[in-house]
Amino acid sequence: MNVFKNIRKKLRDNRMMVCAGLAATAILTAGAGSVKHITIYADGQEKQITTTQSQPEKIISEAGVEMGAYDEFRMSSLRVKDDTEIHIVRAVPVKVEMGGTVREMQTARATVGRLMDELGVDRTKYQPSLNEGVPIRKGLYIKLRTPEEIEAEERQAQMAQEQEPYVREGFIETSRGAMRYTDVMVMEASAYLPTDGGGDCITATGLPATHGVVAVDPDVIPLGTRVYIPGYGVAIAADTGGMIEGAMIDLCMESYDDCMDFGRRDIDVYILET
Repeated sequence: MNVFKNIRKKLRDNRMMVCAGLAATAILTAGAGSVKHITIYADGQEKQITTTQSQPEKIISEAGVEMGAYDEFRMSSLRVKDDTEIHIVRAVPVKVEMGGTVREMQTARATVGRLMDELGVDRTKYQPSLNEGVPIRKGLYIKLRTPEEIEAEERQAQMAQEQEPYVREGFIETSRGAMRYTDVMVMEASAYLPTDGGGDCITATGLPATHGVVAVDPDVIPLGTRVYIPGYGVAIAADTGGMIEGAMIDLCMESYDDCMDFGRRDIDVYILET
């Protein structure tokens, strides 16, 4: 009788051990996570992997895909789940100019705007030379400019455009559109600052001396006449000068460097129709 009791006890103990083992296996299986089928796209190739991992970095490593220091990945879902796609984005070299310094760097960011975010660029101080939505590509050159630099570049572009204006009979193409002219004169030109002369920055006609104001001999070009000068733009004859006689003209500039760069030269002066 005691023998049967011992056998029943052993069977009961074995059943308990089996149940405990099954429970432990279930717990371990649950901890490992559910099986997921993941597709990885890298370097033009597609790789499928079955895994219980939930961290994309570990899944990429498990698939044998190497990631560079600046490479990134993008997923088709917010979290790894069954049928998630992982796209590997390889970093490419680009050049970024800011404050006169050119920096060569590697980036896997999708657009110029995203790269600016990565660099922490203050958009109130700098604007890119390219639209922020432009896709990043190998060898892209991005110049981050201050408002002052943008204004200077636009002015230089305008002056370059006006260096060789398009002229057709009776009209000249300017930054303000086509304008009719009545005469064109070749004149000896120089440049001056608003503070030159009396120093009060007021012209002979009472207008403030600024860019777009020129000094002339009233016997040649009457005061109040609008003129167009290639490389300078549309201006008004509103000032005179003791040294300005005959076919001479003095262009008001905004800086000493501008005056020095202009120097003294012969230019075409288009007399615009009033």
